[in-house]
Amino acid sequence: MKRDHSPVLPGDGDTDYARYMRVDELLDLQRTPEQVICRDELLFQVVHQSTELWLKLAASELREAAARLDAGEPGVAELLLTRAALGVRLVTDQLEMFRHLSPADFQAMQPALGNGSGAESPGWRQVQAASRRLGRAFADHLAAVGVDVSALPGTDPADPLHRLAEAMVEWDERVASWRVRHYQVALRIGGHGPAGTPGSPATMLARLIDHRFFPELWQLRVGVAGPAPATPRA
Repeated sequence: MKRDHSPVLPGDGDTDYARYMRVDELLDLQRTPEQVICRDELLFQVVHQSTELWLKLAASELREAAARLDAGEPGVAELLLTRAALGVRLVTDQLEMFRHLSPADFQAMQPALGNGSGAESPGWRQVQAASRRLGRAFADHLAAVGVDVSALPGTDPADPLHRLAEAMVEWDERVASWRVRHYQVALRIGGHGPAGTPGSPATMLARLIDHRFFPELWQLRVGVAGPAPATPRA
C-alpha cells in the first residue's frame, strides 16, 4: 500500500524532512563556488559552522543543568553535563578535517576571512557563560545541603553530588583537550609561531590550555589546600 509522502509542514522544501531541518537554508550558508577564492573554504566553513551548532547545544545543556541543580536535582544535572561534554568531544574530533588543509591554502583564503578569529565565536562565549553559571549553581547547592566541597572525595561514588562533581571534572578535561587540539592545528596550518613567540596567537591558545572552570575540584584531586590559583580568562 503506497503511503503519501507529500509534505504537510509549512515552509520551503520538497519534503517534510527538508522543511523541518530547513535544509535549503542550511546548505545555502556556505560560500558558493563562484565566491570562494580557495576551494577549501567549504571545508573550513563546514567545520566551523558545525562547531557553532554543537556549542549551541552544549550551552543549552549547561544552562539546563544549572537550572536543575537550582531545583535540587544533581542527578539530572549530571546527565545533562555529560551530554554537553560529548558535544565538545565531537567538536574536537572534527578538527581532524584540518589535516587536509595545507598552510598554503589557509594563507590563500585569509582575505576571505577578513579580521575574523575563532576567539569571536558566539557559541564559545555562550559556553563560557553557562559554565560559570553552573559553577555558581553547584556552590549554592552545596551550601543549601550543608556539604563542604572538601568532603566530596570521601562521599560514595554513587552519590549524585559525587557523580556531578566527576562530570564537572570531565567537562573541564574535554574543553582542555579541545584547546590542545586547536593549538596544534594553529601550529600546523595557521603559520603561527609556537607558544612564547612574541605576537603569536598560539601563545594565547597555549596559556588557555591550563584554564579550568572548576579549579577547586581539581585541587581536591591533588590534595592542594587553600584558595584556587588564578587562571587565565577563558
